[in-house]
Amino acid sequence: MRVNSDWLDHDGRLLSGRCPLPLTEPFTVPMAEAWGLSRNRLSLLHAQGLVRRVLKGVYAASQASDHVEFRARALALVLPESAIVTDRTAAWLHGVELFTRTDREAMPVQCFESRPGFRLRHGRVLSGERRLGQDDVVEVYGVQATTPLRTACDLARLLWRFDALGAIDGFLRLGLDQQQLNAELCRFRGYRGIRQARVLVPLGDGRAESMGESGMRLHWIEAGLPKPELQIWVPGDRGEDRYRIDLGDPGIGYGVEYDGVEFHSSDEAQARDGRRRAYLREQRHWEIDVLERRHVYGLAPSAPDMLAAGYARARRSVTTRRWVCRCDGWAVQRVCRCDGSA
Repeated sequence: MRVNSDWLDHDGRLLSGRCPLPLTEPFTVPMAEAWGLSRNRLSLLHAQGLVRRVLKGVYAASQASDHVEFRARALALVLPESAIVTDRTAAWLHGVELFTRTDREAMPVQCFESRPGFRLRHGRVLSGERRLGQDDVVEVYGVQATTPLRTACDLARLLWRFDALGAIDGFLRLGLDQQQLNAELCRFRGYRGIRQARVLVPLGDGRAESMGESGMRLHWIEAGLPKPELQIWVPGDRGEDRYRIDLGDPGIGYGVEYDGVEFHSSDEAQARDGRRRAYLREQRHWEIDVLERRHVYGLAPSAPDMLAAGYARARRSVTTRRWVCRCDGWAVQRVCRCDGSA
């Protein structure tokens, strides 16, 4: 089966207005069938990257913009009006990406019934009951959801600790106040997972840019290494901010980066990463380790051993290498990175 060429734009890369599917709005499988597309043809469009899966049972053209209002419209297609979106789905609605190690492509819709004693029974959603106060719920473009504060508290308690820290970081990045989040935990005394939340919330840092970076940082902390810096800028030959390292200790010149599949798997990205890391090692004398999903989220993650070994390697190099500062021509037996540290 082939895609109808009349449905494609002039480059043949995206769907055009001649396709019966909407180009900017989400839709369900029954909606696509009503417009004349069989499930098999929709699966073909999805396999060729012309359509993407937004949620379980909800699709959109690949060029459709992804924003909060779009996500609310996608949820409205599979939720009854009485449902309240919670947990990871609420985080997604608010703009926090939480695709965890167990996800393949689209997360299930997590929600709870606002009517006491009722439970949704729908193949596309995970449902149940939960105690929610009026201040715990907000309406987002017509969809009821737990507030960012309540959602962050729930995820900090209920997710696996590596994913939970990623959720906390995501909400802090969104603008949630860390002190307010920490204070809010008091109301969950005795709730499942509250001990984990009390440990993780103070470790949260909105500078982390992905779930992988958050998980990598937790491995660093649990390995007993000194508190790391995040998003470290390393200067170029003229003193300008040239390259940024995800995580590390500038004092000894040890940095770690997380290479996710989405942004680091192409040949072009790998070549770019190779050039950047060669400069950091050869010209700025940084010890750099690169962690991938298997190192951070594997059944027997090797990240703790890699981080401990890398930190020790960098510490040894500080005491054995003759460092030359390029900023003013002098050479001494100490560390200098041309950025004020020594």
